[in-house]
Amino acid sequence: MPKLNFTPNLERHLGLGSMQVEGSTLREAFDYAFRSLERARSYVLDDQGHVRHHVAVFVDGELVHDRVFLSRPLSEASEIWVMQALSGG
Repeated sequence: MPKLNFTPNLERHLGLGSMQVEGSTLREAFDYAFRSLERARSYVLDDQGHVRHHVAVFVDGELVHDRVFLSRPLSEASEIWVMQALSGG
C-alpha cells in the first residue's frame, strides 16, 4: 500500500502521522486518507479539491505538478510527502 507522510511540522500542527493508504492515483489516496482526517483535508485541499498554493506534494521524490486532477499514478511502494510550500523574496 502507498504511504502518506506529512513533514514533522505538519504532523504537529495537524495532529497526525504517517499512514498507509489505498488507491492507484494520488486523488484516490487523498480521498482514502481524508475520510477520517477532515482537518488535514481542509489544510491540503481547497473547496474545489485542488492542492492549495501553500502546499507541495511529492510522490516518489518527484514534485506533483497536477494540482487539480491529482492523477499521478501510485504503486504499492509509493511514498507520498505533503509539506508546506515555501516562497519569499
